[in-house]
Amino acid sequence: MKQTTFYARIALLAGAMLSSTATASFAGAQDYEFQAVKTDIKQGAGESVSVRLIDKRTGKTVPDAVIFTTRMDMAPEGMEMMTTTVDPSTSAEPGVYGFTTNLSMEGGWRFQVAAKVQGEPETVQGEVVFKAVP
Repeated sequence: MKQTTFYARIALLAGAMLSSTATASFAGAQDYEFQAVKTDIKQGAGESVSVRLIDKRTGKTVPDAVIFTTRMDMAPEGMEMMTTTVDPSTSAEPGVYGFTTNLSMEGGWRFQVAAKVQGEPETVQGEVVFKAVP
């Protein structure tokens, strides 16, 4: 009987150690945030927009994320169905991701973006609002 209790305690302790190690070693998608580098963008075709991907735990930018989904629409102006193209462009600053777009109308434009961060199992998603100005 004593030996069974001893093994049960060992198993319980090992399970607790594994469980605490697993939860402490992973961050989640909520630990990241996209931020606009500049919010006021000139209205027109071929304009550049840039976002930073920030690790909220450290405050540092996250380089080498793989951006795989983008969408630009006028949801802030109540016109979510009005969309425009977004093409990737280069950025000289690590953790800053650049795009070229056509902000055909003045006003608010919502930029939705999704990325994979190395070592993270979840997709990081975010929204940034830009304002097209004359």
